[in-house]
Amino acid sequence: MGVVTYEFEVTSLVAPTRLFKAFVLEGAKVYPKAAPHAIKSVELEGDGKPGSIVKINFVEGLPFQYMKHMIGGHDESNLSYSYSLIEGGPLGDKLEKISYENQFVADASGGSVCKSSIKFYTIGDYVITEDEIKALIQRSEVVYKAIEAYLLANTDACN
Repeated sequence: MGVVTYEFEVTSLVAPTRLFKAFVLEGAKVYPKAAPHAIKSVELEGDGKPGSIVKINFVEGLPFQYMKHMIGGHDESNLSYSYSLIEGGPLGDKLEKISYENQFVADASGGSVCKSSIKFYTIGDYVITEDEIKALIQRSEVVYKAIEAYLLANTDACN
């Protein structure tokens, strides 16, 4: 098994506290509303604390039926959270898991920056390529931007 770490940032016009609430505290409600073309439902297995599982079910026609995340934890005072993709989605037979550490920070314009560190845990001697990493990140950014658009259109959500 190998581990490859990749860091990136995504900017947003939305304040960091609202994004944190949308992604972490109210994700089960927000995801299907923000991306109904992709996400059918979100189920929580557990109490939402570290070790709980979040199952995201996708609409028919997408390459994946579902994916499961294991919650690592979250810190409301630092607007940070961590989780690992442990089943389904893009893992296939080449990745054991993908772990994410994210933090939302304010920027000078009143919006925010999401700083992410992602670790790809490969199976066997498989080596993940830069192009594969970028493709996975692009999929994540699509969901991120859908949630941002939802929050911009629904100013009363996640306040």
